[in-house]
Amino acid sequence: MADEQTMTDLKDLGGAVEGTVAAPVSTAPLREKIVDKQGRAYATGRRKDAVARVWLKPGTGKITINGRDQEVYLARPTLRLVINQPFGLTERVGQYDVIATVKGGGLSGQAGAVLHGIAQALTRFEPALRGPVKAAGFLTRDSRAVERKKYGKAKARRSFQFSKR
Repeated sequence: MADEQTMTDLKDLGGAVEGTVAAPVSTAPLREKIVDKQGRAYATGRRKDAVARVWLKPGTGKITINGRDQEVYLARPTLRLVINQPFGLTERVGQYDVIATVKGGGLSGQAGAVLHGIAQALTRFEPALRGPVKAAGFLTRDSRAVERKKYGKAKARRSFQFSKR
């Protein structure tokens, strides 16, 4: 029993098992690249009542929404900033062309839907980017929507004005 060693700290564990080979760590992504015959990645993005169908392909960074350029379709610069967030996060600005068709909702909801679709399509085209995009919260569908109007109420929660007499 003189050969036994006692370990008092985790540092002792490093030399405890000698002669064993560590298992090789795979650097390949867990998911596969998903593209169609034209080399595009497709995804659906949703926000409020808006639904966006997004196709992503390598290109010059042109973003087309419903057949119009992003500057024309989204006049507010904040909405254009929202759409370009996934590319800025992953340092892929100007490397992909985006073609999106959006239906329903207003411009803000449509911009959120396109953001969600771009983030999903980007992770399908480059599965290694899934970690940072997911950590930023771009892959999660924002489920907040307008609350429905209830009977006996003026709006969703607002009551009619109280009258004492």
